[in-house]
Amino acid sequence: MLHGAIGSSAQLCPLAQVLGTKYSCHSFDFSGHGQKAASGIPYCVAAFASETIGYMDDHNIARADVFGYSMGGYVAMYLALHFPERIGKIITLATKFQWNESIAAKEILMLDAEKIAVKLPAFAKTLNERHTTTDWKDVLKATATMMTAMGTDNPLKLSDYSQIPHQTLVMLGDRDKMVTLEETVNIYRSLPDAQLCILPGTAHPIEQLNLQLFEAIAVPFLQAT
Repeated sequence: MLHGAIGSSAQLCPLAQVLGTKYSCHSFDFSGHGQKAASGIPYCVAAFASETIGYMDDHNIARADVFGYSMGGYVAMYLALHFPERIGKIITLATKFQWNESIAAKEILMLDAEKIAVKLPAFAKTLNERHTTTDWKDVLKATATMMTAMGTDNPLKLSDYSQIPHQTLVMLGDRDKMVTLEETVNIYRSLPDAQLCILPGTAHPIEQLNLQLFEAIAVPFLQAT
């Protein structure tokens, strides 16, 4: 289970509790997030994918189904393309697939630490408590740098998705203001073996996800042959 940008594995605990009665669930913090210190390597999808493979190796996991929230879903797709033998089924939720310079610039505006501290003090407090080894403002800066790079050169091109044969469930909330339906449908249509799920009354933050609804959809997908 892979967390999103400026997030941590702790946010995935409610989902792990829902799925944990049927599956062995694993999650970890990407470097510079949550309780894991920064590695010194700039934030990037390739580095996070490498960390995922490293975690799997350390825990003797030869192959695993992957759930990825937001950026975590992007990392899951990158893993499927570059490490196909290590990945089983994939579930993505609220993942932004389309990146260019204008999109990156727009997303970066929401990572202004000074504005967040002044206008959204509760969120700033949450970020401060979430990231215990790296200053939350540095997490935002590093994420902004990563997004700028993705806007210049998207690590996954639209044509890449046709090379991912894994069974994939692409999920998006109908109230998501960060990820568009158009980009989600484009990826769904590009994948050889994908299902599309639009979750009603669901915004981008994973904390607002209806866990019962998620379980009702995700478990049959994972159990199907």
